[in-house]
Amino acid sequence: MNAASATPVAGRREARRIDRRDAMLAIAAESFLRNGYAATTMSAIAAAIGGSKATLWSYFPSKEALFEAVLDRQTAAYRMRLTTLLDPSGDLEPGLRGFCLSFIERIVSPEAIALHRLAHAEASRFPELGAIFYDRAPRTVQGMLASFIASMMERDRLRKADPARAARTLMTLCLSGCHQQVMLGQLAQPSKAQLAEDADYAADIFLRAYAP
Repeated sequence: MNAASATPVAGRREARRIDRRDAMLAIAAESFLRNGYAATTMSAIAAAIGGSKATLWSYFPSKEALFEAVLDRQTAAYRMRLTTLLDPSGDLEPGLRGFCLSFIERIVSPEAIALHRLAHAEASRFPELGAIFYDRAPRTVQGMLASFIASMMERDRLRKADPARAARTLMTLCLSGCHQQVMLGQLAQPSKAQLAEDADYAADIFLRAYAP
């Protein structure tokens, strides 16, 4: 077989591998959210896929690695969206307000609420789950937001301070509204008006606190 004919074969093989991995992650995500972290087993996921446990382990060497991959898959699109919203060369206020609204929309989505409840419910028994969730979700978003804030501080659009603490402050403000109600089952789904009100409130307080 020459190089020209080998390339399409290799490409198809890699495409099948990616498709199989995506199928595993979809089934794993459903199992984690439906059954919880403790009750989800590698054996059950392998059986649901229709393959052997050895095949699943060849993709993911542990349940922790599988959970991390699920989180990475669930948050990839939002991370890409943040790179556009948090443009360090853009304008301060539209960037912050856009972040607040998109962040609140994200954290009150059924998928995010289910993941938050899962992490909070089982982190005490499985500290590795809490660490993975924190690293792949809040910590990653905070880092991206802190970089944006740092650039605005350098441009004298915000007063000089600790960018990481400022990012944490803004995220906490975003969490203080309808997200708490949804997490505690007091609100099924916020209206667009509620989301916008929470976003504006968080952004306004932050901009006053960090005005140059």
